[in-house]
Amino acid sequence: MAPSEQFDRAIERFDAANREDPNLEVADGVEQPKELLYARRMTAGLDRFGPDASEAVRLAARCQHIRRWTIPRTDYPEGRNGYRRWRTDLARFHASTAAAILREVGYDDATVARVESLLRKERLKTDPDVQLLEDVICLVFLEHYLSDFAPKHDEEKLLEVLRKTWSKMSDDGRRATRALDLAPDLRALVARAIAST
Repeated sequence: MAPSEQFDRAIERFDAANREDPNLEVADGVEQPKELLYARRMTAGLDRFGPDASEAVRLAARCQHIRRWTIPRTDYPEGRNGYRRWRTDLARFHASTAAAILREVGYDDATVARVESLLRKERLKTDPDVQLLEDVICLVFLEHYLSDFAPKHDEEKLLEVLRKTWSKMSDDGRRATRALDLAPDLRALVARAIAST
């Protein structure tokens, strides 16, 4: 099977898995499974920010939250330690779920291992592909999810989240953040967070 056929089949399988998400979200007037929408937003974000990304990065972007709803945050203790355990378990789960699909559609061990490493965010800040993926994750959060996230948290929590988001981004990612079309109140919030880093 040609690599392009493998890629298309992998994307189809990732999307089929995420289409099973029972959580729905409306975008542009269309209700769709939450994680399928997220996957499409990740691909669109990568196409804009890193159009020359490798095939492994494009695969990782599309399956970054694959079947995420099956490991809910509520299954873990409240607080920072519970959150960290949840995020670590999610990264492993996404990596193993994606790896199984990639093997089934015929990807070699090296590509599978690379996508797994990207999904586990190994060597962030030193691996350009991991950093690219992280920049896209942050940009997608700011562009599509900050407006819903913000009203659920007090300002200090929001500033803390935004400072952490900023610290994970590259200089290119930070420049792209400044170019996002955010609502004025969100833009002001981001500016306050940046000013305090």
